[in-house]
Amino acid sequence: MNSNLHIGVNIDGVLHRDDLPAVDANTQFQMIADAGVFDYVEMNPPEGVALAPYVQLSERYALPVRVIGGIFCAGRDEAHLRRLIEWAPRFGSKVLNCQLYANHVDGHRLTDTEIVRFYVQTCEWAASTDCIPSFEVHVDMWNEDFRRVAAVGELLARDGIALRLTLDHSHLIFKIGNAEELDASRISPLVEAGEIVLDPASPDAIFKQWIARGWVRHAHARSVIPNNPRNPRMRRSDGRPGRGIQYPFVRPAADQWDGDWEEAALAPWKDAVRHLLDACARNCVSTPQQISCEFIPFADYGGGAGYSIFENNVACAAWLRDTYSLASQANAGGA
Repeated sequence: MNSNLHIGVNIDGVLHRDDLPAVDANTQFQMIADAGVFDYVEMNPPEGVALAPYVQLSERYALPVRVIGGIFCAGRDEAHLRRLIEWAPRFGSKVLNCQLYANHVDGHRLTDTEIVRFYVQTCEWAASTDCIPSFEVHVDMWNEDFRRVAAVGELLARDGIALRLTLDHSHLIFKIGNAEELDASRISPLVEAGEIVLDPASPDAIFKQWIARGWVRHAHARSVIPNNPRNPRMRRSDGRPGRGIQYPFVRPAADQWDGDWEEAALAPWKDAVRHLLDACARNCVSTPQQISCEFIPFADYGGGAGYSIFENNVACAAWLRDTYSLASQANAGGA
């Protein structure tokens, strides 16, 4: 198998259920190592958390924290961002995954120019490390309005700077057929007019354009279905049920899932991920060198779920390896 593609796991998803006692960090690293399917760990350390113990665990279990990052608000979190960059070499981090809120700390909506400025500043801070910034397309962030990705990428290109994105297909596919979620992305009229396509079956799917332009440099894997159901088992801070950006990869027991679970419903998400894996097999330079499994327990995802979050991460990792191996063999055969 092509060693250029590494499969990891977000440490937030290293637990079985969130109604059980919390799992300590040492146990999490032990679970990751024992699973035998992960090459690295992804972490989003909160501001102020002690990082040295995680470096020690990374070394003890021979599991680099290949991806480090977090959620950032412009005008508030720059010091935390710089601290993570400073620690990245000690973790062996290659990717700085950034979720940037749509609004500045003072409440105004960030302009494309301000996003470019934040991106460029982050790249300058990280220039002396081997850790490359990658901005994740994600709900509640500036790029939940998917149109803005190309706008920012083109502004950067004028100055000869490459946009690097983290692609999590789940944040696009769960919106298919969901009017409320399409409105949240401000793209309903464009989807209706066929100017923006989310359907992974289409060659014009917007995420395929991002991959083709060489922007996608990191990825997360979390299965969803089109018009994914909301999560009734946990509520967001505004009191609404979770947005529903997670659908079990492994069949849950009847009492572990609300409603019917159908494996066939995963086909669009799997097809989208296969497209990325095929691109990785064909071109290991301008595509992701790693993919993190990211089944997690928060309200918009699997919070309150009765099924094992970690079991889904392990099963997804095995599927990614098998699917990538097939893609690599097919591309080798066609060479």
